[in-house]
Amino acid sequence: MSAHDETFTAFVAARRPHLVRVAYALCGDWHRADDLVQTALVKLYASWRRVTPGSEEAYVRTILVRAHIDQTRRPWWKRERSGDLPERAGPAAQTEQVEDRSELFEALQALPEMQRKVVVLRHWLQLSVAETARELRIGEGTVKSHSSRGLAALRTRMESGDASRA
Repeated sequence: MSAHDETFTAFVAARRPHLVRVAYALCGDWHRADDLVQTALVKLYASWRRVTPGSEEAYVRTILVRAHIDQTRRPWWKRERSGDLPERAGPAAQTEQVEDRSELFEALQALPEMQRKVVVLRHWLQLSVAETARELRIGEGTVKSHSSRGLAALRTRMESGDASRA
């Protein structure tokens, strides 16, 4: 195995679970999240030699967000979404913290798509307004308004305990 392959394998082993959670936060479906991460990792591997050491996370995150945007723009996506399939269980144990996290994920999925993406990138991944705007290809003012509205909606849903309300 070459040094190129070893560093890529080490990165994937260390970061894949996190990337799957990010993808789930973006799309709301564990199976689609796995597919998004797989697509992102294939593209990352093809570009691995050109990726600057230390920027791997940002690079794969950009690929992940853009792959999700590409998928949701395709006509078949709307036709073949399957909300009736049972979701696979998350990787965590049955604790109160896991239940809170599950409730938060449900509340996140109830947000409009762009608000959800902004909230995930800004507040979960802790990107700046400028970085979020660049990744989503929208204006900084748009990031701020989506962030404000998304956080307000999340706060309302979490306080009311009704995370599944649309």
